[in-house]
Amino acid sequence: MDWAMKEQSYSQRRACRLVGIDPRVYRYRSRRPDDSALRRRLRELASERRRFRILCVIDDFSRECLTTVVDNSISGVRVGRELDRIAELRGYPRLVVSDNGTELTSNAMLKWQQDRGVAWHYIAPGKPMQNGFVESFNGRLRDECLNEHLFSSYAQARQIINTWRIDYNTQRPHTSLDGLTPIEFAARSQGDQTRTELTYE
Repeated sequence: MDWAMKEQSYSQRRACRLVGIDPRVYRYRSRRPDDSALRRRLRELASERRRFRILCVIDDFSRECLTTVVDNSISGVRVGRELDRIAELRGYPRLVVSDNGTELTSNAMLKWQQDRGVAWHYIAPGKPMQNGFVESFNGRLRDECLNEHLFSSYAQARQIINTWRIDYNTQRPHTSLDGLTPIEFAARSQGDQTRTELTYE
């Protein structure tokens, strides 16, 4: 718009027509108060206390969050170790569904799958809707926990996030589970729990 009016001497109306917008849109000036100082401070805090990685393992059968692993980075070896720890209590799943993160497509993770005989399905890149339940879980975790706290240490983050996870598993009825919480549904249904979903937040 500005280029067309300045360099080509187009009228404002003609320049707007050229790019397909109403002149009122071009003339609009925001009435929001200036929040540049707040934005600057948020950027400063973000650089002081960097965001971290969370590995969430979800049982697709019971909707239970089996673990939330919090660290600055999580390797394929670490993912395998966490899955082995869960399997000691629950057995190995027949299928794991995950995105295509480098940790999950690493040689260490491929070897883990082969050694344990666990089938693995990677969703299509850029298609989070193929993991719809996990995306919903991540949204709740983000809105109800991560966005509500300013974590000062990994230890604090682990404690708060794990407390939220326990509440999610024990206090949140799901309509898809006949109004039961994940823990109640898992206890009532001791059948095969054959699919586990893995995601990073």
